[in-house]
Amino acid sequence: MSSQNITRRTLIGALAASTLAAPSVVRAQDLTPDVRTSDPDLRRNSSSFVTQRWQDHFEALDRVTILADTGSRALHYWSKDGSDYRLYPTSVPMTEELTRRGYTEVVRKRVAPTWTPTANMRERDPTLPAFMPAGPDNPLGTHALYLSWPAYLIHGTHDTRKIGRRSSSGCIGLYNEKIAELFDLVPVGAQVRLI
Repeated sequence: MSSQNITRRTLIGALAASTLAAPSVVRAQDLTPDVRTSDPDLRRNSSSFVTQRWQDHFEALDRVTILADTGSRALHYWSKDGSDYRLYPTSVPMTEELTRRGYTEVVRKRVAPTWTPTANMRERDPTLPAFMPAGPDNPLGTHALYLSWPAYLIHGTHDTRKIGRRSSSGCIGLYNEKIAELFDLVPVGAQVRLI
């Protein structure tokens, strides 16, 4: 084979690939960044990377602050002085009935959390165990931040397919490496809002 044939094949392959990808690029450019739409079919996971302003949600930034946006499936973190802002993709509650919104705070932190499903969880799924020790099968992942609302947490997950989806029984889930990072940044007493 000559090098000219290889070049033609490479060129034809590249053109075919770019032609097939073009409609996706055009569709992605046409998406609006409005993540607050009530139509779940119009929401896009990529919209979760829209930044937020703490001033729109809290009276003061006098301590570490977390905003969990269930609509865009993102968690926003601000340091006490506002110099550090971070954005994390999350999993969110499966249904509106399981979603709690409002102001709360971090009341406890735990590395290698154990899990005790609530009675409602076990009623929905009778195959759930009564208790699960820490480990790779535990749905709370490697770290957990407990909120002042009973049975509501911000925690990790070993099942990375859940991130970006409605998949929890009320909690906010992060990739294990991201909850470990957040865990080190967030003290007990951090203010939290779920919207």
